[in-house]
Amino acid sequence: MAVLIVIPARYASSRYPGKPLVPLTGANGTARTLIERSWRAARAVAGVDHVVVATDDDRIRSACEGFGADVVMTSPDCANGTERCAEAHRALGNGYEIVVNLQGDAPLTPHWFVEDLVSGLRADTDAGVATPVLRCDGAALNGFLADRKAGRVGGTTAVFAADKSAMYFSKEVIPFTPDTYADDAETPVFHHVGVYAYRPDALAAYPDWTMGPLERLEGLEQLRFMENGSRILCVEVQARGRQFWELNNPEDVPRLETMMKQMGLE
Repeated sequence: MAVLIVIPARYASSRYPGKPLVPLTGANGTARTLIERSWRAARAVAGVDHVVVATDDDRIRSACEGFGADVVMTSPDCANGTERCAEAHRALGNGYEIVVNLQGDAPLTPHWFVEDLVSGLRADTDAGVATPVLRCDGAALNGFLADRKAGRVGGTTAVFAADKSAMYFSKEVIPFTPDTYADDAETPVFHHVGVYAYRPDALAAYPDWTMGPLERLEGLEQLRFMENGSRILCVEVQARGRQFWELNNPEDVPRLETMMKQMGLE
């Protein structure tokens, strides 16, 4: 099965304009942009046939071409990364059997998250979309709760059924738990990792659906699939001791840089 990774990137983010071009300094003191670090993470994934950046911005295109990435220019009217992935796949001839949306704000995404995701979608022929979920330890859960208390948008959480079908995704911390957890304790909360694998039919249908109330309220693009009755498979992945965080706000930059230095990422 031919696999394409698309990294959607736009400059005009309401929460963090210019985010893809924000420099992040690694363990050896080298500063690389967020989009370059995301591209490098994509290229580390095994079994991928092609990696492209999909953008509507010439500044991002120029930066990406400067470090050797292939770029597909897409419409500024794309409402989210999934729409941008659908347009990029069309522009490339619709020739891939699985399209992975590796969002450009998560450069610490381990390669095995994506590899496990693709394997999970291949094994479950009833799912048109798959996405990874990672069980939170106490430290991660407490970080999410602290973000929400401070009014920051932190990570997204997911709940799913026994067959791993997604039931809901939220920027609130769900499910509610009244307990407190030590940093190294296992919790019942799952962090939704912002990566998607699509079958071509599901991806092609997405832009034709109207944005529903849940997607609009939460600002989570995957809810459009659920609001239109399309099943999402949640694939549980393992951290293997690896730290993981998304760059959602300017305050996340030093946190990400600290994690990169701890992991020895250049």
